[in-house]
Amino acid sequence: VIAADATYAPMEFIAKDGKTIIGADVDLGKAIAQKLGVKADFVNASFDSIIPALQSGKYDMSMSSFTITKKREEVVDFVSYMTAGTSFYVKAQGGPKINTLADLCGKAVAVEKGTTQADDATKQSKDCQASGKKAATVLVFPDQNGANLAIASGRAQVGMADSPVAAWIVQESRGQFKLS
Repeated sequence: VIAADATYAPMEFIAKDGKTIIGADVDLGKAIAQKLGVKADFVNASFDSIIPALQSGKYDMSMSSFTITKKREEVVDFVSYMTAGTSFYVKAQGGPKINTLADLCGKAVAVEKGTTQADDATKQSKDCQASGKKAATVLVFPDQNGANLAIASGRAQVGMADSPVAAWIVQESRGQFKLS
């Protein structure tokens, strides 16, 4: 049983049938299972619940775009199979130019709960204040879809996600978002 937060396309997301979990991590997980001679059963779970559920034995493993951090390594084992950075995305028309974390000062930032992006945006907000600038308003959502909706609705000015995910969000937005 493999846990994945199926709101993080193209890595893991729900297919058009409304129930099947698909994506790059799913393809890789199924290939690993095939090599091991077992069946891969992917289960959708909220990102921030996955590590505690792994600790309790609810799932055998997870493939869900985790950034390996020292804190996470204290409680679960990781196999690094991909390197991805973070990208910023904004509304295509009138969105702010965001090149670095420092550009988040005074902006409303949408992120998914439990992600390194949530941690980075929160730390940057404190750094903004410490340097005499206006803090970033960090809006944390239970899944990536909520973060995307916050930007689309104007509640947030910028989103942060793993680079392949941000690129996917922009591509699928039909011109509504752009990478910054």
